[in-house]
Amino acid sequence: MSDVEVAAAAARAAAAVLTGLREEGRLTGRDLGDAGDAAAQAAISEVLAEHRPGDVVFSEEAVDDRRRLTAERVWIVDPLDGTREYGEVPRPDWAVHVALWADGDLAAAAVALPALGAVLVTDPAPTVPAPAGARPRIAVSRSRPPAVATTAATALDAELVPMGSAGWKVTAVVRGEADAYVHAGGMYQWDSAAPVAVARAAGLTAVRLDGSPLVYNGPEAWLPDLLVCRPELAARLLTAVRAGARPPP
Repeated sequence: MSDVEVAAAAARAAAAVLTGLREEGRLTGRDLGDAGDAAAQAAISEVLAEHRPGDVVFSEEAVDDRRRLTAERVWIVDPLDGTREYGEVPRPDWAVHVALWADGDLAAAAVALPALGAVLVTDPAPTVPAPAGARPRIAVSRSRPPAVATTAATALDAELVPMGSAGWKVTAVVRGEADAYVHAGGMYQWDSAAPVAVARAAGLTAVRLDGSPLVYNGPEAWLPDLLVCRPELAARLLTAVRAGARPPP
């Protein structure tokens, strides 16, 4: 199996157990989310142990294996992105992330969207649909929309669209349901590694809010901010978010 095929197999395995837990109906809310986190982690670990036993795994649901800092191949995994949304049956906006970082950059990835029965991968990359309307749509957190996103929306006369998990928001841009995703206030590397890899493969822009590259498998798990957008919007959005991030004179 190729690396992309392994990523997809791991994402599908986690999606299957997560969907099964939800359909059982025994658990809801936080209890369902906690059970889902554990079950999806086990499913992904099993696939990676079988097909890539020598690789290091960097996962939200496991102790940080610091061997990753000197390893050539590291799987960056979020077994259940959007645990809260997953627990709020029947919300669809949650995902499974499996990405491979190799030789300094993201090399392969899969994002499962179980509510859609879909798995998006880096090869073959998805085709981004044409814009759906005249006004751009900016995906933002439904619970913590950043002020800088409002600044960007004002500058572009765009509509803010609240959504759940980070993976769902990034892939909303890939799937044409949004034109950009603006995030400030921080997230973890596993929150965005796989969806960013898919977005890049699809030809989208994915950078920090200052325009600098996103760096994965860094010593700290934290990433401060993120912009994913159609490339034709990138310059205007970066100008807007930079202005919004500057303190007033």
